[in-house]
Amino acid sequence: MWQQYLQQIQQGDVKALARCISLVENEVTDYEDLLKILPPSIMPVIGITGPPGAGKSTLVDALIGLMVMQQKKVGILCVDPSSPFNLGALLGDRIRMSEWYNNPNVFIRSLATRGSLGGLHPKIIEISDLLKAAPFDYIIVETVGVGQSEIEIAGLADVTIVTVVPEAGDEVQTMKAGLMEIADIFVVNKSDRPDADLFVKNLKTMLAPAFHTKHAEIPVIKTIASQKTGIEELLNAVIKLTDNNKQPTTNDRRSWLLAEKAYHLIQQKRMFDVNKAELKNKIEAEGNKFNLYQFIQNYQQWK
Repeated sequence: MWQQYLQQIQQGDVKALARCISLVENEVTDYEDLLKILPPSIMPVIGITGPPGAGKSTLVDALIGLMVMQQKKVGILCVDPSSPFNLGALLGDRIRMSEWYNNPNVFIRSLATRGSLGGLHPKIIEISDLLKAAPFDYIIVETVGVGQSEIEIAGLADVTIVTVVPEAGDEVQTMKAGLMEIADIFVVNKSDRPDADLFVKNLKTMLAPAFHTKHAEIPVIKTIASQKTGIEELLNAVIKLTDNNKQPTTNDRRSWLLAEKAYHLIQQKRMFDVNKAELKNKIEAEGNKFNLYQFIQNYQQWK
């Protein structure tokens, strides 16, 4: 069954792809057997992150338009906030990207964070690998705008785009170190607003100390996503970076990326049988004698 699904995905069957994503999301019996037969892929994943209100979805929409115009096929994973009632995605991106949902060259899937603090879906690695098996030219992952904890995207994406706006001047002065370090490209969106040029200058100055940690200077690109301005320059910068990342000299980055994914999946597997309700009951049973650190040490003896 899984081999048949894989063949359908490789042939571009979006219904089979959507069904397999649901099977992985819901952890149906033996779903890992599908993941184990996925072929190796060097298709790059483009991550787009940044604080709320920066225009990430509008930027993705503009990128899709340019890619489709170039006759490319695009797979997009939009990680939305979860509904507090059913943990499903709130589907805000279905409104912002509604133009593309029936386009044969575009596949969009909205995923809920399901309480994940990193701005991503708990199965985002597995789902992005499913998309890599399909005949897409680009894969884009847009994350929830939750700020500092969003650096988790760096463990998934081959190229990470951090989107900010000119009004974030004071915020950038104290911008989270992690978010600054993960950026392969900075996009200053809504750059038609006042003081955009000054903001870009200050941002480049702030990035200067970080140059020695990168192979090259971090591009800072001005865009007005709602008007499609600067999008071609952004796509060219992405293509240049993804081409560089395929070179043997940058295999160290890919190795760290895969190590990060492996660590995350091993962590998930080892925590799989940890049940919070069970922990709560055992804690209550100990009453006033409870010691957190002895409890953790003894936990494995109960399993």
